Amino acid sequence: MELRTLHGTDLQVSKICLGTMTFGEQNSELEAHQQLDYAVDQGINFIDTAEMYPVPAKATTQGLTEAYIGTWLARQKRDQLIIASKVAGPNRGMEWMRGGPQLTKSQIISACDDSLKRLQTDYLDLYQIHWPARHVPMFGQTYYEPEQEYPNAPTIEEQLDAMAQLVQAGKVRYIGVSNESAWGVSEFIKVAEINNLPLIKTIQNVYNLINRNYDHNLSEVCHRENISLLAYSPLAFGLLSGKYLDNPQALGRMTQFANFGVRYLKPHVPPAIAAYHQLAQQHGLNTAQMALAWLYSRWYVASTIIGATNMTQLAQNISCHDLALTEEVITGIEEIHRRCTSPAQ
Repeated sequence: MELRTLHGTDLQVSKICLGTMTFGEQNSELEAHQQLDYAVDQGINFIDTAEMYPVPAKATTQGLTEAYIGTWLARQKRDQLIIASKVAGPNRGMEWMRGGPQLTKSQIISACDDSLKRLQTDYLDLYQIHWPARHVPMFGQTYYEPEQEYPNAPTIEEQLDAMAQLVQAGKVRYIGVSNESAWGVSEFIKVAEINNLPLIKTIQNVYNLINRNYDHNLSEVCHRENISLLAYSPLAFGLLSGKYLDNPQALGRMTQFANFGVRYLKPHVPPAIAAYHQLAQQHGLNTAQMALAWLYSRWYVASTIIGATNMTQLAQNISCHDLALTEEVITGIEEIHRRCTSPAQ
């Protein structure tokens, strides 16, 4: 498994990162440990989680994902693994966490301490802000609307000040953002440089064949500022596996949880999925293989975060890490993209 150095850090991460948001909801603790063991055996050293996991978020399950990883991590060689977690942002409910998550200094520090306890570790290699404290179009939203701005949002300086305290205490090695915009990345950098606070090293954003929003402004900003992309939702909640084409009620997150996949329930998504599926079949591939291999080869993707609900899915997703797509396939992907440009954006 190829290792890649995250820009501006000494973290060498596998090109595939194991996503864990199913642990505690769709996967038991035993199944979680089986996935973790298998991933490590395949050369994966990078594991991503979050305080709010599993999803969908519920008071009765919150924190189970980190706890399951923690019971596994307690018997591993900690220095051989890269563990990343995230602090939840505001305005998504979840009152069971600190009365409703806010990205204030005290809440960020408290959230990190709680994650460390559940993970049974003294430090996180990477700690990320799960989504911004301000209004940003994400999770299916398309347009920025100034009137939707959140009142009394903690400033970026306050958030970075909290991160600085965690870094100084040895609880966090590096920091990152998630679901961010080009303006947000630029502002985090500017505020950090002005105030001598930690610089963000990574951005974890959605990136897949049907949402290539990152290709535009963010790719340039992150390239010039040496920020590594951690691409999540590479199979678009399973849509890019092609399994829903013949069976719209196939078992999966899109059918199992009400309103969970709203970001992908857009009118131009089905024809795009069908086109990519047809292209893959024409070249003797399955759609998931093609979608993942394309991502694994993108020049600005440092690591791709994959998740699975069973070992067969996990093995298949990892197996194509060294699959090289032909120029004909890549040309076909770009032709579909021009016709169906980021339909899930």
